[in-house]
Amino acid sequence: MTEKIIIAGEGGQGIMLLGKIMAEAAMRENKFVTWLPAYGAEVRGGVAYCMVIISDEDIGSPYIDKANTLIILNQPSFIKFKNRLASKGLFILNGSLVKTDFKQSKQIVVQPFTDIAARLGNLKVANTVALGVYLEKNKILNPKTIFQVMEDFAPKNRPELVEINKQAFTQGTALVKK
Repeated sequence: MTEKIIIAGEGGQGIMLLGKIMAEAAMRENKFVTWLPAYGAEVRGGVAYCMVIISDEDIGSPYIDKANTLIILNQPSFIKFKNRLASKGLFILNGSLVKTDFKQSKQIVVQPFTDIAARLGNLKVANTVALGVYLEKNKILNPKTIFQVMEDFAPKNRPELVEINKQAFTQGTALVKK
C-alpha cells in the first residue's frame, strides 16, 4: 500500500500542519512516510501545499506527480491541482470556498468545511474537518493516533484547541457516514 496525498489551500489554513499531523501519525504507526511542504511566494494568502506519502515500503521520492487523494481547501488551489489526481483517485473539496460543477460521488466529496468550522467557532479547524472526511473514506490511519498527535502538537496552555479539533474531525467523519 502506498498512498500519495496532496493537500492544498491558502497560507494560514493549516495546510502544513495537516500534513505534519498525518505524517507524524503514520510514523507512530510504523509506516514509511514523507512530507514535502511548498509555500507560495506570498505565504499567507497565497497557495500553500504539501505532499504526503504514506507507505508500507520504502519511498523513493517525496514528490507526487499524480496523487491518490487531493484535499483542496480553496479555489486557487483547485485550479492549480485539479489535474493532478490519479485515475480513480479521491477528490476532497471544501465546498465553502471551491466552486465547481463536480457532483458528489464515491470518489468526489464536496462539503462546506469552512462553514462547519465557523459553526464550531474557529475557522482554522476547516482542515481538520477535511481530515475527518479523508480518514473516514480511506482508513489509512487510526483516529486515536491522530488525536494523540494533536494533543502532542497543541500548545500546553491551549487544551481547548485539541477539543475543537477533535470536534471538527468528528464532524468530518459524520459527513461521510450520511
